[in-house]
Amino acid sequence: MSAPDINYGKALEKKLRELRESGITPTLLLHCCCAPCSSAVLEYLTAAFRITVFFFNPNISEREEYEKRANELKRLLEMQPAKNPVTYTEGAYAPERFYEAVKGYEHIGEGGERCFRCYRLRIAEAADMAKQGNFDYFTTTLSISPLKNAKKLNEIGAEESRRVGIPYLYSDFKKNEGYKRSIVLSKEYGLYRQNFCGCKFSRAEREG
Repeated sequence: MSAPDINYGKALEKKLRELRESGITPTLLLHCCCAPCSSAVLEYLTAAFRITVFFFNPNISEREEYEKRANELKRLLEMQPAKNPVTYTEGAYAPERFYEAVKGYEHIGEGGERCFRCYRLRIAEAADMAKQGNFDYFTTTLSISPLKNAKKLNEIGAEESRRVGIPYLYSDFKKNEGYKRSIVLSKEYGLYRQNFCGCKFSRAEREG
């Protein structure tokens, strides 16, 4: 399913067309990294799904930063209109899980294996949550970022989908001006836009 020639943006468009034609509104567990990235994704998906937003980001090194991002996401959900209900749930803040996942890869630059292991940690947790809650689909907002590897995210999603038996919603949310739309919505809602992914390694690289 994760063949190199898959166009994940078109795969999502096809799925959304199928859902519109079927008249079915399935449930979706949406792993969210932050409010700005979530804004455009939610705008795009809420007409097609009943969404539960799942904030699970143990990669965020500082609790203050973690809580700021979580609170901004909850504030966004209060402000942003949605055709179907959107609910919020939050995983445990467990940075030790991130450090264990990337152990031995701390020196790898952003966009490499260290990040891929972080992707898997968060997507696997979303997959487990989707199975526990008997969701119809699960996915992540991470592919909206130009700095994230959409192909790798979807490959990991497909692997976790096979593990838990819940379909992964293929996506590349940066396509069709998705990232630009997130910037527009962030300004519209006055959202806090962080300038690093979350972990101390990412922050060190940015502040370099």
